[in-house]
Amino acid sequence: MLGVVFTEFFEMVESKFGYDMVDDLIEMSTSESNGVYTAIGAYPHEEIVEHVINLHKKTEVPIADLLRAFGGYLHSTFATNYSGFFKAADNSFDFLESIEKYIHVEVKKLYPNAQLPSFSSEREGDKVIKLHYESERSMGHLAYGLIEKTMEFYKEPAEVIMENVTEDGSKVTFTITKQ
Repeated sequence: MLGVVFTEFFEMVESKFGYDMVDDLIEMSTSESNGVYTAIGAYPHEEIVEHVINLHKKTEVPIADLLRAFGGYLHSTFATNYSGFFKAADNSFDFLESIEKYIHVEVKKLYPNAQLPSFSSEREGDKVIKLHYESERSMGHLAYGLIEKTMEFYKEPAEVIMENVTEDGSKVTFTITKQ
């Protein structure tokens, strides 16, 4: 998993729970990295899972809520650092449809070893899109937070419904309906 995900996770934890919580999570870490990450590095996704689980243990906030909040937080970084992707789309649905065919292609050019989730979509008119997420990491709730913030970014209020296709959450369908 890309290091930027780890560095942004710890920045979110610090902003929402304080530096002491970051320190606690690093001390609780059993990973090879010992909680030390660079934005340009790559790390096993199990390490972010460990940190999220430990944050849940410390805060009692449900894991799904933590991942969703993190997705929203991560969106801000993406929108700032990769604004060209957002400017290339006229609306949220165009942007969501570009994830697999354009954004992930560009990410792979920069980070050839990146293991990215896959997305496919089906538009159902101007107001509804189904976005299909697939990843062995089962982080659909993180994608949920990213989708919600994408809708806000384009100033297109929407209802987002998440449905697990597989029990383990490795396949999820999001039905996004513009209000």
